[in-house]
Parts: sequence; C-alpha cells; structure tokens
Amino acid sequence: MARNHPKRRNAHGPAGPGDAQRPRQDGPRERSHGGSGEGWLWGTHAVSAALANPSRTIHMLLATENAAARLGPARVTPDIILGKDLDNRLPPGAVHQGLAIKVAPLNPASLEDLIDRGLTRICVLDQVSDPHNLGAIYRSAAAFGFGGLVLQTRHAPPVTGVVAKSAAGAVETVAEARVVNIARALEQLGDAGFHTVGLAGEGRRNLADAVAGAAKVAIVLGAEGSGLRPAVAKACAELARIEIAPEMESLNVSNAAAIAFYEASRQRFPAG
Repeated sequence: MARNHPKRRNAHGPAGPGDAQRPRQDGPRERSHGGSGEGWLWGTHAVSAALANPSRTIHMLLATENAAARLGPARVTPDIILGKDLDNRLPPGAVHQGLAIKVAPLNPASLEDLIDRGLTRICVLDQVSDPHNLGAIYRSAAAFGFGGLVLQTRHAPPVTGVVAKSAAGAVETVAEARVVNIARALEQLGDAGFHTVGLAGEGRRNLADAVAGAAKVAIVLGAEGSGLRPAVAKACAELARIEIAPEMESLNVSNAAAIAFYEASRQRFPAG
C-alpha cells in the first residue's frame, strides 16, 4: 500500500498489501517421501504451542534425542527417532528442528463465535492463497492483539504444517473462522460495531488515519497479486492505503498485514 492508483484495485500495489510479482497460485504443496504430511506440525515453536494447547488432540510426538532433551517434560511422551527418519515423515525441505507432532485439526470457530468472544481486532483475508503468507499473518495477528482471522471456505489454504511453522505457534492462539461469503461477513462485522478497513491502492485516507479512534477494527486484505475483489472492497466501510516510497511498487501481503495490525493496535501497546 503506498500511493493512489485509481485504475488498480490491487491492494498490493503502491497503495495495497501484496507482492510486486504475482506469486504461485497454490503455494508449495506438502509432499513427502513416505506420505502427504497431513496432520503433521513441525518446528520447536509450532510443536511447543500445540502441546500447550489443551484443545489440541495429539496423536503422536516424534523427536530426535537432542530435541527431546530441549523440549523437556511434555503431556505426550515423544517417540525418539533419527533425524533422517523424521525427514522421511515430513514434506521435503521441512525445517523440523528435530520435532514433529501429529494432531487433529482444531475445531473451527464461526464468525458469530469471534464476535461473541468480545474481540476488538479481527483480520479478514480475501483469497490470500500462499501458506507462508497465511502463517506470517497469523504470527503478526498474535503479536498485535488480533484475536481472530476470517477466511473464505474456498480459495484459502488449510492450516498445514507449512502454515503452522511460519506462524511460530500462533495458530494455537488466534481463532480462525471460515465463511462462504466475505462481503456478507463484512456486513455482519459492521453490524457488530467493527470499522471495516480494506487495504487498497485507491484508498482515500492513509491507514493510520482510517483506524484512529475506532474501538473495534477489522482489517481486510486481498489476494496476492489481484488484491481485494470489487464486491469485497465495496463491502468495506472504507478503503485505506499504506504510504511507501515511489521506488517500490508494492508490499508483500504479510508485511502489509503486520503494518496494519500495528497501526490498529499501537495505542494498546504503549512504550516503556
């Protein structure tokens, strides 16, 4: 998000949250030598957070000897495994740090659940498709007090090991709701008192001004490359932009999310 480009709705362009280059549509697929990686989370933060979440059903915990020693006492006794064998259980390139856990999915929340919990900061993602971006957005949401993410039931990645690793444990603490219609969800949030702010190139105000003073804020970010869809942009109470230097065309959607979350919550995190 940087400057106004009235003919572009790309929220990732000079005024929007996204990538200068269009990313892969599906993101990296989770494949492994011996399986699909389904149900597995890996990495120290993701595994520790899953173990600490009483709502998680744990099927299996695998650890190298050194990683088990670092992990310490856990509610599930790990099966000790060699690093090379752990590599074969997970998708290629998984940076597991000697730890992997097989879990059942968390029970999904509904949009009504998020509203009824009294959350004041929610993020709405309109077809963000890259799992690394989704994980990074989870992480920033947890860091800046955004307690819920709203995604579409279609055109959004599931919460896999790739997402959980990028989220550094935040998938266990930030509630997720999936909805059929994003525009309708924004109307429902508006009725519940949320100021719904979409990040888009044609936003008339900068983001800091758009969120200032709002008791409840929902930040809306569009897909990598294409940005907010017209119907979703129309459903927002207003569109806003992040100012960036003219030499750079755009921001990655997860970077834009972090800036937006900070702006919407910085009065809640005073210095000192």
